Amino acid sequence: MFYRGLFATLFFAVSSTVLANEAKPVLKDCHLDGIKEKVKCGQLQVPENYAEPEGKSIPLNFAVLPAIDQSQQKTPLMFLAGGPGQAAVELAAGLRRVFREARKTRDLILVDQRGTGESQPFQCSLSEESNIYQLLPEDFSAKDVQECLSGFDGDLSQYNSENAIRDFEALRDALGHQQVNLYGGSYGTRAALVYMRLFPESIRSVVLDSVGPVEVPIGLFGQSSARSFELLLANCRQDEACHQAFPDLKTEFHQVMAALEQEPKSVTIPHPRLGEPTTFVINKSKFIGNLIQQLYSTSSRAFVPLVIHQAAKGNYLPLAGLIATTDGEEPIYLGLHMNIVCNEDFPMITPEALTADADNSFGGDISHKPMQTACPLWPRYRPGKAFYQPVTADIPTLILSGELDPVTPPSNAEFSDKTLANSHHIVVKQTGHTVAMTTCASDIVNEFMNVLTPAKLDESCLEDIPDESFMTGLNGSF
Repeated sequence: MFYRGLFATLFFAVSSTVLANEAKPVLKDCHLDGIKEKVKCGQLQVPENYAEPEGKSIPLNFAVLPAIDQSQQKTPLMFLAGGPGQAAVELAAGLRRVFREARKTRDLILVDQRGTGESQPFQCSLSEESNIYQLLPEDFSAKDVQECLSGFDGDLSQYNSENAIRDFEALRDALGHQQVNLYGGSYGTRAALVYMRLFPESIRSVVLDSVGPVEVPIGLFGQSSARSFELLLANCRQDEACHQAFPDLKTEFHQVMAALEQEPKSVTIPHPRLGEPTTFVINKSKFIGNLIQQLYSTSSRAFVPLVIHQAAKGNYLPLAGLIATTDGEEPIYLGLHMNIVCNEDFPMITPEALTADADNSFGGDISHKPMQTACPLWPRYRPGKAFYQPVTADIPTLILSGELDPVTPPSNAEFSDKTLANSHHIVVKQTGHTVAMTTCASDIVNEFMNVLTPAKLDESCLEDIPDESFMTGLNGSF
């Protein structure tokens, strides 16, 4: 068995020159889920190992959402997905909405990173006898790691961030674009920074949204999630309706934590997605893992005080309903996720860093558990020393951070802002993870790509973002 929900919230020298790819991708009309119009889809064969270009090849799956106005032929926008382990093509419907202004004059290029989607996917699945809703994080074991590894026949050492960027660069060349604009969100910012280091001449501009720089290893979410939760508590105190409904929210949170540590709760509800009675088993670590997920966006944060309050009263039905919206989904390809995190991030985390990150009053060291279970058992590769050096470039770069972000706080972005000579960092108030996905920052991104002056953009729309509001009653009242 493999506990998928646990990872949904948490994660020899080769020349940096991509070998010329003479093969041209075959583009065909296609329909993607959630998009009525025809778009273009294709695959490009790329070397699994760029040091052996005549060896095994793998498919690189991609889609192009063509510009509405093809006459202007502006430099396209290439989207770098998060995770690590998200498949960009699977996100097409949402990205079409987010980048609707950019698409008026620019193609939007979506690429399934190797190990995701239709690009030699590396997923870990539950065994048939497992019940995702009754599994607990503690059920994840060494056996699950071995089952995950046994289901993949690729060379794991080649499924890394640098080769992913060599793939993207090969596609840029094959599509005939002299340059691309990059948008990376979350782990996609890490990928964008690698692209800036390896192929700076191929990039016209970069947007780093919710930054995960190499200086901050993926997986140290204890302090950042605790910070985000404290901001939620403060915002609830400042909101008259929330404070009146939940005057002792922090105390209630610790009451729920103590109760779940003493005994897990079993709750049966009609599943909101499946429509059938489903039993959920909830313990302390599952509770915290789900809360971290809810802290990502203001729309889901709105439910957190009510859910905590009801659980403190012994009613776990709202919490089970919240968990049901995410448990059982496959938002990331977990094999690729672990392959990258266990090799590029986990080895850089010192025992002292783990101890410091766990020193918080929210989830303690719960966010570390997946890495600590899987990574010692995972086959190893090691990036070169250059991978861990701060990226320096003078490419026009817009950096976005959400004030409330539980996993990539604004302090992360300061590492990149200091070393990128032509960058501007905007911290967006009352906003969580991946700012452009939920705010008018998507329009600022479009303006930035048009003018390439990151420090001289019209940011006024961000002033209209309202303060957090919270649901205070089971009838949906705010």
